[in-house]
Amino acid sequence: QLQLVESGGGLVQPGGSLRLSCAASGFTLDYYAIGWFRQAPGKEREGVSCISSRGGSTNYADSVKGRFTISRDNAKNTVYLQMNSLKPEDTAVYYCAAVTRDYGCSLRSRAYSEAWGQGTLVTVSS
Repeated sequence: QLQLVESGGGLVQPGGSLRLSCAASGFTLDYYAIGWFRQAPGKEREGVSCISSRGGSTNYADSVKGRFTISRDNAKNTVYLQMNSLKPEDTAVYYCAAVTRDYGCSLRSRAYSEAWGQGTLVTVSS
């Protein structure tokens, strides 16, 4: 069974940093593009960042460009989202998702049909 587990969320002050992890079990991530999504209370889910299966291609939402960095370590079967200069508007539940894809990646949630994690809460507040 394909399973993704997010971790690393928590409470952080504005301007602080967090690193989220997305660990896979039951399958290897080598052939999967991974997307990070977030959903704030009362808002729709939005794509934050994604990375291609080989790590050569990444995409970011305009709202996080220059602050967030996505990376992957296929040997550890894990994808990371480094979040710096966090703002209160980054507060949300963050999810990772996987889809088999040879090239590129998408920030559209409907493109990820194979596995979703349960989410990890990030709260940015003083």
